This record gives sequence, structure tokens and C-alpha cells, in this order.
Amino acid sequence: MGVETLHPLVSVIDLSKAHPMKHVRHIFGFYAIFLKEVKCGDLLYGRQRYDYQEGTLVCLAPGQVIGIEDNGEVYQPKGWALVFHPDLIRGTSLGRNIREYSFFSYEVNEALHLSEREREMVVGCFLKIRQELEHAIDRHSKRLIAINIEMLLDYCLRFYERQFITRSNVNHDILARFERLLDDYFAGDRAQREGLP
Repeated sequence: MGVETLHPLVSVIDLSKAHPMKHVRHIFGFYAIFLKEVKCGDLLYGRQRYDYQEGTLVCLAPGQVIGIEDNGEVYQPKGWALVFHPDLIRGTSLGRNIREYSFFSYEVNEALHLSEREREMVVGCFLKIRQELEHAIDRHSKRLIAINIEMLLDYCLRFYERQFITRSNVNHDILARFERLLDDYFAGDRAQREGLP
């Protein structure tokens, strides 16, 4: 990507400062959280399309495959990325709890859509982690970095739950209306006159 690395196991990257790149599919050997500021094409996550737009958060775990089929175009990424190796969190609270963050799973094929306030909070967490990375590595570094990553992931968990609770309520309302329509249809004589809906 052409950006400076401050720690061997973790980086916070301002993607606008990265070199322009071609579309490619990657197998990730680390955890990655991308705050995408520009849609650069249709992401393939494993074998499925991944629903994302500008201003969304994409979370990946080691061993996952994601990317965009190479169409020969070069693009300038924009946004932020946090990447960290599993060794960073080994023996930490985050290492023990990483499985609780279900948004790292292939089962979640939808990016986290952030409000402006949520986006500011996420960027604030990235900057706090980067600030710790700019400090000379000492015996407290690993713990402080892991705690700040865990705080970011806890915010993401809150935001994901908000997104899916909101969507669940909308879907529940649609389902309830549909059931009322079916009940009304079958309660009258329309089913006998017109057949099944």
C-alpha cells in the first residue's frame, strides 16, 4: 500500500495516503476493519456479493477472501483501515472474546452503514489507536492497543445491533401487514372467487 508501518502486528492506515491500486481478491491473514469512503466496485466476500456503500464499515477475519474482480482499472482508495494480526491479541481480553464479534463472520454479508456521528466515533477510535502506535513500544503497548481495538469493536457491535434491530422492526412491520392482507383475503370469499393469491 506504500504507507509507513509503526508496529509489526498492527497498523492504522489513512487510505487516501496509500498508493493507487488495481482491483484484486485477497486472502486475509489478519483481522481488518475498513471504513470505506468510496465505492470502488462490487465486493465479493467469499463467493457472495457483499452489500456496502460509501461510508460503510467492512470487517474481515483471518482466512477470509474478499475483493473485486480485476477489470484493469486503477483506483485511489479513501477512508481508513485497521489491520491487526491474531498474535497481537493472544493472551488479552480481546483475544478471549474475539468470537463475540459476529460481524467478522462470513454469515454477515452486509457492511455496517454508519451515521455521521457513528463514523466520527469510529475515526476517533482509529486515531486513538494510531496515537498509541506512534508511542515507542514498551511493556504496556500490547495491552493498550488491544484495549483500544476492543473498544472500537464494542462500538461496532452496538452499531450493528442498531442497524439490524432497525431493519428487523421494518421487516416485522412488513410481515405483519402481509399477514393481515392474507387473513383478509382468506376471511372473505376472494380465495374461492379468484383462487390462491
